[in-house]
Amino acid sequence: MSQDNANAAVDTSCCASCGIPEVDDTKLMECNACDLVRYCSIACQRDHIPKHLRKCTKRVAELREELLFKQPASTHREDCPICMLPHHLDTKKCTMLNCCSKMICDGCCHAYLFSGAEKHRCLFCRTFLPSGDEQIAKQRLKRIELNDPVAITSEGLGLDKNGDYVKAFECYTKAAALGDIEAHHRLAMLYHWGQGVEKYKRKEMYHFKEAAVGGHPTARHNLGCDELNNGNPEKAAKHWIIAATHGNDDSIKGLMMVFKGGAISKEVLAAALRANQAAVDAAKSPQRDAAEEHRRSKGTFW
Repeated sequence: MSQDNANAAVDTSCCASCGIPEVDDTKLMECNACDLVRYCSIACQRDHIPKHLRKCTKRVAELREELLFKQPASTHREDCPICMLPHHLDTKKCTMLNCCSKMICDGCCHAYLFSGAEKHRCLFCRTFLPSGDEQIAKQRLKRIELNDPVAITSEGLGLDKNGDYVKAFECYTKAAALGDIEAHHRLAMLYHWGQGVEKYKRKEMYHFKEAAVGGHPTARHNLGCDELNNGNPEKAAKHWIIAATHGNDDSIKGLMMVFKGGAISKEVLAAALRANQAAVDAAKSPQRDAAEEHRRSKGTFW
């Protein structure tokens, strides 16, 4: 019997160690890492570890691979909470509100500015907006003290931009531990360039993968580039298809390249192009077009 068939044949209705079946007064628990076996107690699980470890390790790797190549429902940035449209991948086309850490698209900000409504309240939480830099800084600090991962990552981005990579690394690490996807991507970049921390390929790839699973198109694209560099154009294409579906244009260029090399078919490339265009179209609106026109004419959005 093959290893895969052996795994499939495991009877999960009984404890893998002692064989006791699951009945009303005996509830079995799954292995903490895999979905192959169940146990009636911690003691049985501990006793069974030497026999199960090899299969468990293999299955964990398989589950991780399945999760890595699963298409996320949306990007890590999700939707604008006002118009409910997907955010544009260009971070310059939205604004983070310091009072509530919500990302608002330029279209909604533009409509608000020219609506005649009160301009001293937040679009989302209706908090009074501070007027001076000192008050704005206090508002941001308050969100950081509340362990808001978006605010902590934003603080890290400012430090990163100013070249303070050590403190930026600290911010990203804390935000990533709180589940912020952008922070994982930024940590991967710091490990890649060796900024604020020693270059470490394994940790770089770990954070890129965490970000990709969370729906970060750029992190996903970078994983594709790494697979191509490692001589795996088929895996690179898988990553790029997912990233292209979320609107990443660089991944389209990558797909065209591996198509010429024969790694994907014409049909697969065409489907990726359609999905990419659909993602781009979904992020459009008359309000966002008006905001873009305002930016071009004035040289700045605000």
